[in-house]
Amino acid sequence: MATYESVIKITGAVGDLVFYNLNGKNVVRKKSGFNKTAFKKSPSYERVRHNSSEFGHCSKIGKVIRKSLDTYIKQSGDPLLYQKFAKVMTAIKDLDQVSERGKRTVENGLKTEEGRKLLREFQMGTINKVSDCIRIQDQVLCKNKECISDQTIIITIKLDSENYITESAEEIVDWNKEQKRSFKRYFSEDDLLLYFVVLKNEKSEITLMGFV
Repeated sequence: MATYESVIKITGAVGDLVFYNLNGKNVVRKKSGFNKTAFKKSPSYERVRHNSSEFGHCSKIGKVIRKSLDTYIKQSGDPLLYQKFAKVMTAIKDLDQVSERGKRTVENGLKTEEGRKLLREFQMGTINKVSDCIRIQDQVLCKNKECISDQTIIITIKLDSENYITESAEEIVDWNKEQKRSFKRYFSEDDLLLYFVVLKNEKSEITLMGFV
């Protein structure tokens, strides 16, 4: 990009050059080599198209999941969490072994144990993940003896990855000095369900949280 001075004010394209005004200065730059038609149809752009499509999918999925947990994520202390979460969504999508490139989904990645593990190991900002303390098995929360909390909240998230929407339900779990506790089933077993647990202390401060 370069500036130019001329008694004739030029705006638009002339040959391979583009003239325009930027912040009060006359600027000229060379045309980009990017071609929208070629991007959509040319075989040489096929891999780029696939990557672009899957990136958009992962970003949208990450956004709707984060939105359903917005109340808690705001307390994570990480302004870049959305970028990190999009990155883990991409890693989970890469585990989809049943779809062709360009059509791989986070949903299929989450159907693998590796995908679920990536989600469980994701840390929400400065707050340590809860999966080191609590796990889930057959609609039952199980906690370690060392796991102490004054309040335990479990959020069940139903993810519709085709339409990019979620439904969620919250429940406060009363342990009653037990190490295992069942919780309600809000959605069908056939739905794609995610479980997010939040532990709070007596001051209602979050001590641990994350997917289980």
